[in-house]
Amino acid sequence: MPSLIRAKTARSIVNDAAKKPIDRLLEIMRTLRAENGCPWDREQSLQSLKQYLVEECYEVLDAIDSNDRSKLAEELGDLLLQIVFQSQICAEEGSFTFDDVARLISEKLVRRHPHVFGDVKVSGSADVLKNWDQIKRTEKEGELRSVVAGIPKHLPALHKAQQVQKRAARVGFDWEAVHQVIDKLEEETAEVKEALASGQTEKVREEIGDLLFAVVNLSRFLGHDAEEVLNGTIAKFVRRFQGIEQRIHEQGRKMTDCNLADLDAIWDDIKASEVRQNQKSDQASP
Repeated sequence: MPSLIRAKTARSIVNDAAKKPIDRLLEIMRTLRAENGCPWDREQSLQSLKQYLVEECYEVLDAIDSNDRSKLAEELGDLLLQIVFQSQICAEEGSFTFDDVARLISEKLVRRHPHVFGDVKVSGSADVLKNWDQIKRTEKEGELRSVVAGIPKHLPALHKAQQVQKRAARVGFDWEAVHQVIDKLEEETAEVKEALASGQTEKVREEIGDLLFAVVNLSRFLGHDAEEVLNGTIAKFVRRFQGIEQRIHEQGRKMTDCNLADLDAIWDDIKASEVRQNQKSDQASP
């Protein structure tokens, strides 16, 4: 009888459409984590959920790029589940609850938007970002907080580099003109060549890192997101490489049957075909 009662209770939670959606979600998660809930959900920890949190973030990005709003709503729900899941684990150990999470972010938003919820005047988004940084640095009184501190260590390297550079730029540590960034890029390229000539593996590694950092700086300075720029190039490479594979297959050959000159010739032909197609599209556009 007790198990039957528990089953009915679980079903009533799932079917209770009268509850607010967020309250229903929280109750479902509590049920999944309860003593007679789901074995898999009960086994999870903050550490084990990290991989799913990262995956869900990237699936949200894919949904945004797909321009499919129903897909985006679904993926945002999956991401919200990860927040609810981790909040429930912390509630069980007595650390905090989902309500604490919502309260803290609400208070932070109000505190960091004095131009909306207070009397501060701003002339544009640049002032907003400047005020945000100043408020953020003063939130922990007596603690010296670096402008470039607090960037998540697990961010992809390109994105992390861009965030570091943007924060430094907000306090005036930035280039004045694009030619200066180009000069720095050429300087770093020369240093990579010098390191290669020296034969010092660690030095080569260091200089390649400096070169990558300079490339991110160029992208940022020109108003582009380095992560998106590189992802675009990767997609282009994959598309063209798959085109090579398709042509080789149509010829009844294998990739390993071809030399580099053969592959380069097909690559150049595919590239030229794409350029012609893009030109036609541009001409057809009103």
